Parts: sequence; C-alpha cells; structure tokens
Amino acid sequence: MSVLSRISTVFKANVNDALNNAEDPEKILNQLTVEMNAQLVDTKHKVAAAIADEKRLQRQVQEATDQAEQWENKATTAVENERDDLAREALARRNEAQQLAGEYKTQWDKQRQAVGQLKEHLSDLERKIGEANRKKQLLIARQKRAKAQKAIHETMAGMKDSSAFDTFDRMEQKVGDMEARADAAAEMSDFENDSLEDEFAALEKTGNVEDDLAALKAKVGNGNESGKALSVEREA
Repeated sequence: MSVLSRISTVFKANVNDALNNAEDPEKILNQLTVEMNAQLVDTKHKVAAAIADEKRLQRQVQEATDQAEQWENKATTAVENERDDLAREALARRNEAQQLAGEYKTQWDKQRQAVGQLKEHLSDLERKIGEANRKKQLLIARQKRAKAQKAIHETMAGMKDSSAFDTFDRMEQKVGDMEARADAAAEMSDFENDSLEDEFAALEKTGNVEDDLAALKAKVGNGNESGKALSVEREA
C-alpha cells in the first residue's frame, strides 16, 4: 500500500469517526485539517529521506565507476611495464569495482523510480489537502448560513404566535386609557380653575354693585336733603 493510500485510509476513518461522534462540523473540519497537515509534513519528511537515499546511491555508483577506471589505468601501466601479475590483479579489482557499480546502478535506478512516484503522490496529496481546505471553508460557510436561517425561521415561527400581538394590542389599549385619563385630569383641572375664577369674579362684581348702591343712596339722600332745604326756604 502506498503512502498516499495509507493516508487516504486514515483520513476516511478519521472523517467517519468524527462525523459519527461529534456535533459541530466546524470543529471536526478544523481538527481534520490539522491532522491532514501533520500527515503532509510527515510525508514530506519521508520523501526527503528517499531523495537522500537516491543521492547516496548515485554517489556510490560514481565512486565505484571511478574506482573501476582507476584499476583499469593501473592495469594498463602494469602491462606497459611488462608486469602481467600486477595487471591481472588490477583487472580483477577493476572487475569487482565494475560489478559493484552495476549493483549500485540497479539500486539507484529503482530508488529514482520510487522517488519519482513519491513526489507524484506528494503533489497529489498537497492538491487534495488544498481542495479539502477550500471545501472546509465552503462547508463552514454553509453551516453558518444554515444556523442563521434556522434562527430566522424559529424567530418567525415565534412571531406567528398571536399571544405576542395580543400583548401589543393590550398594551396599546392600556396606553390609550392612560392618555384618556391624562386628558380628563387636565380638563378637570382647567374646569376647577375656571370655576374658582368665576366665583372670584362674581364676588368682585357683587362688591361693585354694593358700592354703586351705596353711592346711589348717598346721592339720593343728598338730593332729598337739598329738596327739603328748598321747601323750607320757600315757606319762609
């Protein structure tokens, strides 16, 4: 099973377990994102280790190849100096180095192929995690919108209850009664003030009449006295 397959299996298991046991999608998705990113970091480390092994094998292939060339050069020198014994030994060492280089080359080719596959899996994993992050944002947005819609519908459902509007109507009637009582109190206050002023005005009017009567009596009295005086004078 490849690294990507194992990660995918773990991811699906975590998703199913989280969805079955948790209630808040946002918390679940955030936790899954954290786990996926941790898996991504671990996968990168494994790919880096595989690349390091590939570089080591490449270096070993080159070192073995260089050694084979060096032993062949030594064999050539031995032949030139008519030292067949040394030439045979050098050629034997060359063959060993060539064989080792071939073995390293085989392992290097396999490691390069494995590294190429791991890089492809890593790119695929990064792409899928990117898609998961974008989908997470969409799901969270949908969740929040669903919560808002639910709250609105619940509020509207509550507003359909006539008791709330009956309360408004009752309060409106009560306020109207309070306003009517306030107007009546103001009118009674004005009436009482007007009555009091009328009484005082009547008293003032009565006082003026009495004064006028007294003045008239005084005038009439003076007139009678003047008439009596004239009669007396005439009789005399």
